[in-house]
Amino acid sequence: MHFDRTDIDTLEQRYRGNLINCLSGFKPAVLVGTKSTEGQTNLAIFSNLLHLGANPALLGLLVRPAPAGTERHTWENIVATQHFTVNHVNEAIVPQAHQTSARYPRETSEFSATGLTPEWLADYPAPFVAEATVKLGLRLIDQHHFDINHTTLLIGEVQTIHLPSEILREDGSLDLTQEHAVAACGLDSYHTTGTGCRYRYAKPDAKPSKID
Repeated sequence: MHFDRTDIDTLEQRYRGNLINCLSGFKPAVLVGTKSTEGQTNLAIFSNLLHLGANPALLGLLVRPAPAGTERHTWENIVATQHFTVNHVNEAIVPQAHQTSARYPRETSEFSATGLTPEWLADYPAPFVAEATVKLGLRLIDQHHFDINHTTLLIGEVQTIHLPSEILREDGSLDLTQEHAVAACGLDSYHTTGTGCRYRYAKPDAKPSKID
C-alpha cells in the first residue's frame, strides 16, 4: 500500500494515530515515576525515551501534548520537583504498566490503582517501581518545546542506576533479555525480545564479526 501526504492528512484520527505511532518501530517501554510537591505519587508508561549522550549521561523523554484542559501529571511533577525515575517494563508487569495510561484523577496514585509498588531507594526524591529490574533516577536539566506539534522534550541527567549484577557484562553493556524487557510498538502493542546478537566495532578494513 501507499499513502501520500493527502492520504495521511485525511485518515480518520484514531487510524492515523495508530499508523504513525507504529512507523518508528519497536521502542523501549518504561514506567516514569514522579512525586508531586504535595507528596502524591504518580506513574505513567512511556515509549518515547531517547539516549542523548553518555558523558554526561543524558536521556530524553518526549511528552506529547494533551487535549485542552487535560492535566499532565507526569510533566507537571517533573517540572515542579526536577526529579523522576525511569523503570524498565518486563513481561510480568505488562498489564499493570499499560493500565497506567488511563486518565486517573490527580489524587489517585497509579501505583495503588494498578497494584504496582512504589520503592524509595537511596533517599531519591522520586519513586521507583519495585517490580522493575532496571531502575534509573534522573534530574531534569533542560526542556525544549516544539511549536510544530506542541510536544516537549525533557532532558534528564542520570543520577543513580539500580540493576541486577547478572545482566551487566564485563564491557559495561547490558543483557536486557535476562530481565525479560519488553518493547512497545504503537499505542497498545507489547513485545518480548529474543536473544539477539552482538557485533564487534565496525572498521572499514574488516568484515563484520560477531561477539560470542
